[in-house]
Amino acid sequence: MGNDRNDGFGDTHSRKEKKDDQASVFIPETAHQVSNDSWFQVGVVLSMGVNSAYALGYSGTIMVPLGWIGGVVGLVLSTIVSLYASALMAKLHEVGGKRHIRYRDLAGFLYGRTAYLLIWALQYANLFLINIGYVIMSGSALKAFYMLFRDDHLLKLPHFIAIAGVACILFAIATPHLSALRVWLGFSTLFMILYLTIAFVLSVQDGVKAPPRDYNIPGSGDNKIWAIIGAVGNLFFAFNTGMIPEIQATIRQPVVGNMVKALNFQFTVGVVPMHAVTYIGYWAYGSGVSSYLLNNVHGPAWLLGVAHLSAFFQAIITLHIFASPTYEYLDTKYGIEGAALAPRNILFRLVVRGSYLIMTTFLSALLPFLGNFMSLTGAISTIPLTFILPNHMYIIAKKNKLSSLQKSWHWLNIVFFSCVSVAAFVAALKLTVVQTQTYHVFADL
Repeated sequence: MGNDRNDGFGDTHSRKEKKDDQASVFIPETAHQVSNDSWFQVGVVLSMGVNSAYALGYSGTIMVPLGWIGGVVGLVLSTIVSLYASALMAKLHEVGGKRHIRYRDLAGFLYGRTAYLLIWALQYANLFLINIGYVIMSGSALKAFYMLFRDDHLLKLPHFIAIAGVACILFAIATPHLSALRVWLGFSTLFMILYLTIAFVLSVQDGVKAPPRDYNIPGSGDNKIWAIIGAVGNLFFAFNTGMIPEIQATIRQPVVGNMVKALNFQFTVGVVPMHAVTYIGYWAYGSGVSSYLLNNVHGPAWLLGVAHLSAFFQAIITLHIFASPTYEYLDTKYGIEGAALAPRNILFRLVVRGSYLIMTTFLSALLPFLGNFMSLTGAISTIPLTFILPNHMYIIAKKNKLSSLQKSWHWLNIVFFSCVSVAAFVAALKLTVVQTQTYHVFADL
């Protein structure tokens, strides 16, 4: 799978399906590029996810419910644990003498067809919820930009979410596959630096001038407990994609060694900006910080406008990363091949990807509760895909090569994260129900 195509759309693999004899699963080849990107490019892609516009919300969705000690310790520990779990997943990319370029392919190889279908459904739910969050985030950033100059409330959040959805469709049409992000990675990095730097600097200025802040964890009784559990789900959502095999498929040989390099980059250099802006935002505004930090900061309108627009555009680019497995499935299923700019291929992306993103945008506008989408996504799919399944897959793949102590360690991880996942799901669902009782659908938050 390491050969590259020259037609701009994929590598030399045919579209014929081949049967995996071990698990009786039909594994399709891919219409997208494989083994094309450097470890550094993949590391940047992974870091984009960590430092996306979501990072502007962690002061409010993680630090506020957990406080200084819980928030800092939780973020540091989840960074370390996420690196371990991601590296474990990366080492499973080549099992049984073959590469597994999709998460569901690996599940099918190890467990069989039922697991193949279940994992695909779970991963699709994960990516779909993440994409909803990105559309909400980009719409919120665009609304904040509008409010800087026109506080007339003629346009509301659902309108801006719709505009963001159109922008996502245009980008999806223009960008055929994940490896084609190359130049956009540079723009995304620039946008990321702009909004994180502006948020950091203005938060410091506000924090220096502000009176003493309240850092007490808000709420009481059951509501406080549910908020804390939901924040734990956000901790694991912040660092993980649930699509390590799909991203690893784009990396050059040796795929395991290069992916480990990319992950080390992500969880060292790549996480520093996110940690910094999360802590400084909470320090500056205390428990009053919002789930979109730029709503709290004060500064020149033009500078805030640059930050809002940067967050808007970066969210659109990053959404493409998490939508790429869905796009790859559709392109492969319908045999899209040849030049990416061929009229037939452009029309296909317009109709198929456009339909997917219209549905995503509609649900984003319907229930625009960003913080709860983080918790819900982490509970339903990110935690199972990133922590529970990799540990069990490792046990299955290695079989007799693991000692009793090693097996016990992986089983401990499975049980622990299963409990965390269930608790986080119940908390996120409860908080979402509470908010839907407070706000009507298509709310202008």
